[in-house]
Amino acid sequence: MLTSAVFPETVTEAPFYGGRLRLRQPESGYRAAIDPVLLAARQAPRPGSVWLDLGCGVGAASLCLLARCPEVSVIGVEIDPLLADLARQNAALNGFSDRFRIIESDVAALRSVDLPALAGIFTNPPFHAPAATPSPDGRRTRATHGDVLTDWCAIAARLLPHRGSFSLITRADSLAAVLAAFAAARPAFGGITLLPLWPRAGQAAKRLLVTARLGSRAPFVLGAGLVLHAAGNAYTAECDAILQGGASLENR
Repeated sequence: MLTSAVFPETVTEAPFYGGRLRLRQPESGYRAAIDPVLLAARQAPRPGSVWLDLGCGVGAASLCLLARCPEVSVIGVEIDPLLADLARQNAALNGFSDRFRIIESDVAALRSVDLPALAGIFTNPPFHAPAATPSPDGRRTRATHGDVLTDWCAIAARLLPHRGSFSLITRADSLAAVLAAFAAARPAFGGITLLPLWPRAGQAAKRLLVTARLGSRAPFVLGAGLVLHAAGNAYTAECDAILQGGASLENR
């Protein structure tokens, strides 16, 4: 167990991404699991490109992308001071400080931030509607509850070039809201590709990886999807290759 250099909260440090990374994160509250790994695996960056991670938390998704793609840079945006501090620590811990810049800010404030040309944006946004009764764990609530997607899509539309990529991982039952947010942006997002994540073969998807491109008129594509678990709690060989071996989901 560790204590953050800036904050008193207890922090853990453990191997992540099949041991390719070390990840520091708060001991309690929301903790990175497989969602950020799968989100990073879905990105298809060109060498030298710059990507933006909205609500990056401790940087799990960004770090996975940087580990898989050594010629790519990421800018992470995080409003929580502790998580932003840990993201910087994780960048240094894994040797990515020169390719992972952290902006401690509300996403809405990006309108006034000087950013380089972006190739794409990705995010693991809050999944749930704002809680009627706030949790005593404010950090976990911010990570999992919030009505932000419409605003974040609108900001992404201002920051991305034509046909720039915007990707997210979300609950399957929030797909209608995601599509509405893409359509409401100006210019709107199109060329939508949907990749279902099935817990097991024959079960309904609980998570979706969704990618859209700014201003695209390409048709909607339903990808092949990924089955996460085989017998018991073991991951399928294909999923394990992503979580442990750094394989990608770019071409599914």
